Amino acid sequence: MFDTTKTSLQEILRTFWEKHDPTQGMRQGNDIGTQYRSAIYTANLEQDQVAKQTQQQYQQALGSQGITTEILPLGEYYFAEIYHQQYLAKNPNGYCGIGGTGVCFPPELNP
Repeated sequence: MFDTTKTSLQEILRTFWEKHDPTQGMRQGNDIGTQYRSAIYTANLEQDQVAKQTQQQYQQALGSQGITTEILPLGEYYFAEIYHQQYLAKNPNGYCGIGGTGVCFPPELNP
């Protein structure tokens, strides 16, 4: 959940696309499995449309690398175990395999 009076879905999605690698399928770096997949779960049709639009825009910026991010309606949701929540805040030198692609969201499309 997010507060639309403080940030827009477009801003969140721009950061989402830039800060991880959406082309790796069921993994991020050395971490492999469904829990590491790239995914967006939307609460309504408007969010779904915005997510798919930004996916297409970022795909154009990436070029030939295909985005594997799944975009699906939000279903039943479970919070991660406590030891996984805010992991890097609790472990500043902890392992993080997320690196992004180095490709920025097209500036002319930034919110």
